[in-house]
Amino acid sequence: MKDFQLGEFEEIVILTVGILNQSAYSVAIKDEIEARLSRTVSMGALHTALKRLEDKGYLKSASGEATEERAGRPRRYFEITALGKKAMQHAKDTRDELWNAIPKTIWQANLAGI
Repeated sequence: MKDFQLGEFEEIVILTVGILNQSAYSVAIKDEIEARLSRTVSMGALHTALKRLEDKGYLKSASGEATEERAGRPRRYFEITALGKKAMQHAKDTRDELWNAIPKTIWQANLAGI
């Protein structure tokens, strides 16, 4: 289903929003991805992915309370929408289907050579 297509980084971002739950704002998302995947994430790439996911209807965002540490600017918190959950399930099902289609002998042959 083309309606539920997620790019690799989009999938990582939406999964991380799910992991962080109500604490999902851009810096926390970036830190979580970097910690879990040992992968550097630029804020520009992250903001682009968050905007794309919102534009697709997979995420919604809301402003939190303004804080002194942010010079009075509020954090923007992200939440997965019902459509986003469907997209995540579609991505998981598709990957599982592909993984399950790989013959077991492929794994046995490759692992034996390691």
